[in-house]
Formats: sequence, C-alpha cells, structure tokens
Amino acid sequence: MSLILTATRASHTVVLAYGWRRALIAMAAGAASALAFAPFNAWPILFVTFPVLIWLVDGSTAGRWSGAWSAAIAGWCFGFGFFVAGLYWIGYAFLVDAKTFAWLLPLAVAGLPAYLAIFTGLALAGARLIWTRGPERLLALAAMLTMAEWLRGHLLSGFPWNTFGYALTEPLALAQSVSLIGIWGLTFVTIAVCATPAVLADDRVDTPRPYRPMLIAVLLLAGLTAYGAARLAAHQTEYVDGVKLRIMQPNLQQDVKFNYAAKDQVMARYLALSDRSTGPTSKGVADVTHLIWPESAFPFYLAREPDALAQIAAMLKPGAKLITGAVRPAAVASGPRAYNSVYVIDSDGSFHGIYDKVHLVPFGEYLPFQPLLERFGLRQLTKQVGGFLAGSRRRAMDVPGAPSMLPLICYEAIFPGAAVPPGERPGWLVNLTNDGWFGISTGPYQHFQQSRVLAIAQGLPMVRAANTGISAVIDPVGRIVKFLPLGTDGVLDSALPKPITPTLFVAWGDYPLILALVASLLLVLRRRLHS
Repeated sequence: MSLILTATRASHTVVLAYGWRRALIAMAAGAASALAFAPFNAWPILFVTFPVLIWLVDGSTAGRWSGAWSAAIAGWCFGFGFFVAGLYWIGYAFLVDAKTFAWLLPLAVAGLPAYLAIFTGLALAGARLIWTRGPERLLALAAMLTMAEWLRGHLLSGFPWNTFGYALTEPLALAQSVSLIGIWGLTFVTIAVCATPAVLADDRVDTPRPYRPMLIAVLLLAGLTAYGAARLAAHQTEYVDGVKLRIMQPNLQQDVKFNYAAKDQVMARYLALSDRSTGPTSKGVADVTHLIWPESAFPFYLAREPDALAQIAAMLKPGAKLITGAVRPAAVASGPRAYNSVYVIDSDGSFHGIYDKVHLVPFGEYLPFQPLLERFGLRQLTKQVGGFLAGSRRRAMDVPGAPSMLPLICYEAIFPGAAVPPGERPGWLVNLTNDGWFGISTGPYQHFQQSRVLAIAQGLPMVRAANTGISAVIDPVGRIVKFLPLGTDGVLDSALPKPITPTLFVAWGDYPLILALVASLLLVLRRRLHS
C-alpha cells in the first residue's frame, strides 16, 4: 500500500503541474534518465522517470490538438534535459581549439539537445493523440517513443546515441537480448517495462489490478536475464589459431595529434609504444601478427611520407600486418580533399587494402551546405578544407593471416542496422576511433558500450583501438577479454576471439519490433474505441 500511496502522490504532483513547474519536472526527469547509461548504468532510475512521462501526458490539456501540443512541449522538455545531461561532453571538442571554436560551445551543449528533443516531443504528441486510460497507455508511449527514437537514429544522417534500449545492456546477461530483438526492440521493451509503476496510481475502475503490469515487467526482465545467462554459458570464448593481436593506445592530446610539426615525435611515440615489452617473456612487437593503431593516427598523409612507411616496415616482422587509421589524400575537380581511412599495411611497407569511412560526422568531418558555410568562415572541427569525402560503401576487408574484418571508423559502430552490410559476414569487427576530442568524460564510456552491444547483436568479436581509450578486445557475446582504460597509454596483447553463428537479430532484423508495434497500436486503439 505504501508503494501505491507514493505513486499516487507523485502522479498528482506531475498531473496537476503547469507552466514552468511542469517544464522543470519534465527536464529534471529527463536529466536523471541519463544516469541509466554508461558509465553509471543506474538503469532502475527509469522506473522513476518514465512514469513521469506517463503522468505528463495524463496531465495534458483536454482538447485533442491542444492536448497533443501540451504533451509535445512536455516531451521536448524531457528530451532536452536528457540530452543535455547525456551529451554535455560534446562541448569538450569545441575547446580543443578554443580560439577558433569556443564561441560555438553553446550550440553544441544546448543546440544539439534542443534539436534531438524534438523527437521526444513528437513521440509524446503522437501518444497523446491515441491516449487512453489504463495499462494500454503504456504501450501507446512505448510504441510512439520507440518510433521517434528510430527516426532520431536515421533522419538527417541519424544520431542514435543513447537510445533508450542501451539502458538495459548492463549487466551482460541482460544485454544478450539484443541478439534476439536488436537495440530498437530492446528500446521498446525498456520503455514499456520501466513505465509500469505509473499504473500503481490509476483509478481502480480503469485498472482493477494495478500490480499486474509491474509483475509482468519483472517476469519479462527475469526471463531475458535467464536467456542471457544461458547464452553466455553456451558460448565460451574461443580463439582463432595463429593470430596474435597488439593494440597500441597512444593517449595523444589533440593539439599534438593534428600538428604536422610534431610528426617525428608522434612516429617515435607510436614505434616505441608498439614495441613495448609487456612481461618477462615478451618479445615486443616481434611476437605480433597484427598490430592495430587508432583512427587518424598521423598528423600527415601517410601515403606521402615514405620515411614513415619505411619505419613501419622495419618494425614489423615478416608477414605481420599493421591496421591503422590515417587521412588519405584525394584529388578531385574542386581541389585537394581527403578521406578518413583505414589502411592494412604489409611488412614491406606496401598497402594491402584501404577502406574509406562512409558515415561522416556532421560538423566534425563535414559541414552541411559546406561551400555556403565556408564562405562565412565556418569550418568543421577537423579543419579539413572542403570537408572529408565519404567512402562509397561499407565492406569487409581481406587481412592476410586472419579472417576478413569489417572496419568501422569512430561512430560507424553505433548504427545497428547499417554497421554490417547485408550479405556480408566478416570474421571480426575492427573499430578504430579517436575519442580524445571528449577528454575524460562520459562520452567515451557511452561509445564503448554501444560498440560492445553491436558485437552482441551480430555475434561477432570486436577489436577496438582508441587514441585515449577505451581500447579492448570483446568476444561475440560481449565479454571484455582485455581492455585499456580511458586516459592511459599502453599496449594490449590478445588472441582474436572466434565468431559464433549469426544471431536471430541478424536473421530477423527489426521484424519482431514491427509486429510488436502493430500489436501494441491495435490494443491501444481497441481500448480507446471501447472506452
């Protein structure tokens, strides 16, 4: 009874709030929801904040369209609080070259959240249009908010960062759910499950058994956890014979990493770190078959620096390979341009294969309406004149001495439906990134979490090399085999985990989610017609 009384009092506070008080309640609930994600992983907080969303819609004005508008404003406020608290770290990138970019800091820490919050506002407006009494309204919120999150992940190049399903990817057993329903399906489950305490405050005429939705939610979470534990037990980590990986994490500051005058210093650091001994029996880089360096590793065009290639060749043992990020020059009609690329380099210093990044970061690697904005003196953070060029398609690369790999540069690893091309099944995923833009903040932890979830969803091992961390080797069910923490330099030696059979998510994609959305909307409309 005390739980029901607490929920009832809380619901009255939210439902009856108006004006700035209502907006502040929504923003505070959104900001608190950011604690559900890495590095905090306090996902039970959503059992408090998602009921607030239900009560905000309950408290919207009575008219159909005015009610939708009222719900939209509340949803925007919730989203704004959520994205400011969860994405504040993006502002760090604008302080790397503060003289040039600091004036854009407010746009980064407030403008982007203001835009992303539009999707949350649209979700609550859509939910209000089909709103009904009783537990069915939980499904209305879950369906509309999931569809809005999907749109956020796809529209205008997409930004699915911290979509709500990531909240239920810790502990590892619970994260196995993405191998069944993917991150979008888990987003639907997260919203529906965590909003259930709102029903405790319902009128008994509408909800005669208010504990039932919460009981179903607990049983569902227990079932998903049991499935995950069984899946982990069934898939112990196995390794590819003859592959010895070494990941080099240099922990370079950004003002050094992009300074051509520091090229000799950078190369010397890379070579020394790569050959670092890790124990009394270690032979340094002489033991390694595949050495891996992070994204955009060099403050120069590697293809135009024969001395650097000669140093790499001298370091590698015969037959060994270097997998590294590097900026690749390109000559086009409009002038000198460049790609953000991954090179596979042979032990003689020649290029075995090249991949060019496909999904570029807006305002980081290119500007929307680039020629127009450059006329006003604006540049993207990387300062590449004209912006980076995008590669033609994602594709697996042949790597002698190892299974084929799928390279993913930076945040290409956070797009669950597009990261692995249909019909391609590489032996491992390689995520090269430079999260040094964002300092010691929550951003790199969130990025690491999302990369790990991709490995689980695909049933593929992930090897991750990050400039400042977190670098890691992750097996195909998400176990962290080895890792280097954020903000340190060093090397990580590991064998390469084997992949497992393709997951049900790989086979089914988002079809289970589509069925769940259709079924939910039908149940809501049925209740609405009979109420």
